[in-house]
Amino acid sequence: MSVMTAVEARLVRSVLGLPERVQRALAGPPFLRDGQILAVDLQLMLRLQRLARKRSMVAGVTIEQGRKDMSSGAAIVGGDQPIGAVRDLTVAGLPARHYLPHGARSTSSAQPVLLFFHGGGFIYGDLDSHDAPCRVVAEESGVPVLSVAWGLGPERPFPGGFDDAEAALRWVVEHAAELGVDPDRIGVAGDSAGGKVAAWLAIMAARSGIPLAFQLLVYPAAQPEYDSESRRLFGEGLYLTSDFMTEVEDIYLPTPAERADERIALLETVLPSGLAPALVVTAGFDPLRDEGEAYARRLVESGASVELKRYPDQIHGFFNIVGVGRSSRSAVLEIAAKVRAALA
Repeated sequence: MSVMTAVEARLVRSVLGLPERVQRALAGPPFLRDGQILAVDLQLMLRLQRLARKRSMVAGVTIEQGRKDMSSGAAIVGGDQPIGAVRDLTVAGLPARHYLPHGARSTSSAQPVLLFFHGGGFIYGDLDSHDAPCRVVAEESGVPVLSVAWGLGPERPFPGGFDDAEAALRWVVEHAAELGVDPDRIGVAGDSAGGKVAAWLAIMAARSGIPLAFQLLVYPAAQPEYDSESRRLFGEGLYLTSDFMTEVEDIYLPTPAERADERIALLETVLPSGLAPALVVTAGFDPLRDEGEAYARRLVESGASVELKRYPDQIHGFFNIVGVGRSSRSAVLEIAAKVRAALA
């Protein structure tokens, strides 16, 4: 973390640690939309971001700059999260990071694992950008998390990243004994673009007979060019923007055939029976809210066991906000408890 980023992180942490009544005075009147009120700490954070002229996930910046912006933003809101141990691995030829919570058993005894794929619109994100939430989920759930750096566009065009994810899951199954993993307690997880990847892995696993115990889909990007009320209501000024989503689709999925591919158009994919139980998480002020919830309904129709949890006062990206404020961390702790119940 750079000195400037560290200074910004301390400032944001201090301001978002103020009493709620003080935060409300600084943030302004409650932000109400679609019958929901935005969490005051997030409203204040977004106001600070605008005042500092910080970019969020917006169109019109270079991919290199966008990646830097995401990295610095994640460092500011992620904080320094405790974890029992972290070890770097290579999984199916891909960089990976294994998070072992305090009290985790040695690799000589079988334990569960949550295979995680980061978000970032298919073009941003890496192991570092999602280090903090992986630490929190592992530590609070007691379930080791294995985060894999899957290939991003445009350097690795579609479907390369999905091929990477499939290879990673197969690798974990094949190397379960040496990882100390119980093959009957393997889960997949991801947020945003990574949520789509995790959803596809669950479909692939069910079709292929690969054992999968759980899928955690955090505000998954379910369908390109999806016409929804949430995209119209929340596509500007709330971190993830509609213009950015359009730009990403043009970069990563430039042809109609790619956008219609069953790995991408999840709301049109024929779902198999035997899908792993799912926790689908959405945020009330997220442009992706409605398509994530539509996919949860598709899973139910397929016969899968599904829990749909909407956090009505949250924005896209709240999964990473575990080091500042209160509301987002509280939501992530609840998600971690559900991971514990599913796998630990």
